[in-house]
Amino acid sequence: MIVNLRTRWALDKFRSWRNQLRIRKLARQVASHSRPSSEAKLPPAEQEVPGEALVFFIASARLGGLSQNAAFSFFASAGLRLAGVPVHFFVCQAGMSPCVLGTNRQGYTTPPPCKACIRQSRSIYAGASENVHWFKYHPDAALASALKALSVPELTAFEYKASEAAALEKPVPLGKLVLPAIRWALRLHTLPDDEDTRYLLRQYILSAYNVAVEFAALLEQLKLSTAVIFNGIMYPEAAARWVAQQRGLRVITHEVGFQRYSAFFSDGDATAYPIPIPADFELTPEQNARLDAYLEKRFQGNFSMAGIRFWPEMRGLDEAFLQKAGQFRPELPSEAVPQIVPIFTNVVYDTSQVHANQVFPHMFAWLETVLQVIRAHPETLFVIRAHPDEMRPGTAKLSRESVRDWVAHNAVDKLPNVIFIDSQEYLSSYELIQRSKFVIVYNSSIGLEAALMGKPVVCGGKARYTQYPIVVFPDSPQAYAEQLAAFLEAKTIEVPPEFQQNARRFLYFQLYRASLSFSDYLEEGHRKGYVQLRDFTWQALLPENSPAIRTILSGISRTPSAPFSETTAFLLPESQVQETNEL
Repeated sequence: MIVNLRTRWALDKFRSWRNQLRIRKLARQVASHSRPSSEAKLPPAEQEVPGEALVFFIASARLGGLSQNAAFSFFASAGLRLAGVPVHFFVCQAGMSPCVLGTNRQGYTTPPPCKACIRQSRSIYAGASENVHWFKYHPDAALASALKALSVPELTAFEYKASEAAALEKPVPLGKLVLPAIRWALRLHTLPDDEDTRYLLRQYILSAYNVAVEFAALLEQLKLSTAVIFNGIMYPEAAARWVAQQRGLRVITHEVGFQRYSAFFSDGDATAYPIPIPADFELTPEQNARLDAYLEKRFQGNFSMAGIRFWPEMRGLDEAFLQKAGQFRPELPSEAVPQIVPIFTNVVYDTSQVHANQVFPHMFAWLETVLQVIRAHPETLFVIRAHPDEMRPGTAKLSRESVRDWVAHNAVDKLPNVIFIDSQEYLSSYELIQRSKFVIVYNSSIGLEAALMGKPVVCGGKARYTQYPIVVFPDSPQAYAEQLAAFLEAKTIEVPPEFQQNARRFLYFQLYRASLSFSDYLEEGHRKGYVQLRDFTWQALLPENSPAIRTILSGISRTPSAPFSETTAFLLPESQVQETNEL
């Protein structure tokens, strides 16, 4: 065992060393072969290279290694530079106290691992020193004094009017900017009003203000047209995005896409995944076949998201479940199927919740409304399914405010018409959906898949697919409860045929047009959440050799008159869509 552990340790060290060599070599090659816009050679029919410079900023997606999102930023900026686009980098040099990933939940005062992170940054930006703008942490004494006596609710609503020297004209909504990040870092939605949480909030606010001041100074110094920023939700990027928007800059955000090692770029909120679909788009037989092949894998649990495979196995509904379900039949003829309604939850701290919480203030408020309906309908079996990411083993993402705890606290699993399926129970959601009368979700992806299966779906939160007629999305808690009651009491539920059609159209665009694949350049790293570079040459990042980079260049080169139209979105042309085994 000791020999095996030593061998694995040595192999991991070698792979890490080799990856760092590849990153530095590639970064230097990109720097040496980057060309000014006047010498750019683009593929035929491409748009002009932007004349004004861009700035890239990503500080919340990695520490000492290379994550997918860090790789996407690296590749996109490298491809643009090789195409002749002037690119600058805003880079953290111990510029926050602490950063989001550097927050230690066992000790909030523990400093972040800045040395390892800076060392990684020096590899990624090797050879581009003249365009790398490092920022350090300079706490503002006046701001620190203003924060000292505030409670958690006061801190999360805090705004600050900067001095004229800070080049920030409007009051900065610092509390609003840091709130999603601290919820994500602490793995909960409801923040306790204790001194530890107040301390961390103050540090986040001071750090966000420092980022805003430093980024504003950079924008004063340089003539920039566009900021390309990771997700725009974590507080460093949220602060920079806010500053850029106040200056009238175009802001492009990016997140992981829906294929393995793919990215999503957008002029909107990348974490909301706004995907424009032409009104006249209809799937061809070839496109339908491609989509069906994906769904076959998905329904068997054979898929991953953001590099994580959620289901190591998938089992069907057992005899005990079927026997209990058989007891719940509506007052219909004897041949009626059991009345089963699955309820799919989300991870309460996820960045998607920023957009989801439109009708309800948060997911647990939605669950309270659903619980009232459950108690009012003892003739129906409700199956509450916790999200697989809620208690993902072997990671630091265990939720501290979980559906499991909510179920236990409210004794929901003691109700005779409820079955609770915990996050690590690998029961087939799709078999459950097939047997359901209709499906209840907050904003989970399973809602889209249930619609694909032809089932009625009632959403409690805004989801990326609620932008199209695919599911039922009531506009108030009362309307939501009334809709559930109406479906429960109906003998049959008619689903508009366009719902399933729209679901297929949306999923096709999500997978094959909006997800820009970098799978040719990446492979799984030796640590969870990190990736490694494959062995490839710098020429592979030229726009003419990379459909993903060509799409990003084309999207950046346009001036968006309508933010989410097909002509301005970062969508891979249909002619370049190919089947992939990476899904």
